[in-house]
Amino acid sequence: WDETHFGKMGSYYINRTFFFDVHPPLGKMLIGLAGYLSGYDGTFPFQKPGDRYEQHNYVGMRGFCAFLGSCLVPFAYLTVLELSKSLPAALLTAFILIFDTGCITLSQYILLDPILMFFLMGAVLSMVKCNNCADKPFSATWWFWLSLTGVNLAGAMGVKFVGLFVVLLVGLNTICDLWDLLGNLNLSLVVFGKHLLARVLCLIVLPLALYMAMFAVHFTVLNRSGPGDGFFSSAFQSQLIGNNLHNVSIPE
Repeated sequence: WDETHFGKMGSYYINRTFFFDVHPPLGKMLIGLAGYLSGYDGTFPFQKPGDRYEQHNYVGMRGFCAFLGSCLVPFAYLTVLELSKSLPAALLTAFILIFDTGCITLSQYILLDPILMFFLMGAVLSMVKCNNCADKPFSATWWFWLSLTGVNLAGAMGVKFVGLFVVLLVGLNTICDLWDLLGNLNLSLVVFGKHLLARVLCLIVLPLALYMAMFAVHFTVLNRSGPGDGFFSSAFQSQLIGNNLHNVSIPE
């Protein structure tokens, strides 16, 4: 059922047809991009579950989701290895995910779930890596993992609002980290201020900027009239090619 839902939205992006959905746009945009790059022309109707794709090239979209789903295994392995420093524990975690029927099922179809889980686990891995660089603050490695955490937070929020839970996790981790730094009498308030500013820039400003950029791309690409017109104002509809109000002067 959901493959017909999100596959159709991927087609909307390829055809630049405006639509409305309860989820943020990143996941559907990536599905559409994967289909476009793999030769899918956006013509399959996605009317009901079980319809045969026949000559339509759907493999690129499924393959993209499967690739992101397969990344969960090394992400989990590396995260547990960083946390426990135990190779057997990390290998056990990886094998559990490799043979998990739920992950395999979610990752083989055109769904938002593998994309969401990719960014969720990417954010946790980046956070853990950054924590382990605490003895080298403001180094290139430290900045890389802190910035990558912010990028993954934006990705998680940009796919589904459920991604806010990983924002909460990273936020609590950051608060604990800053609390420990504040209690370190060897650090001056200036250095603490630098730590605070770095986290504000990488974990608040950067994710919000990327999140808004996703919507900027969304509204730029979808410039043709479609099934989502009625959710928006007449002034907005007048900007959509093919809409009855296109280029009509709408008073404020």
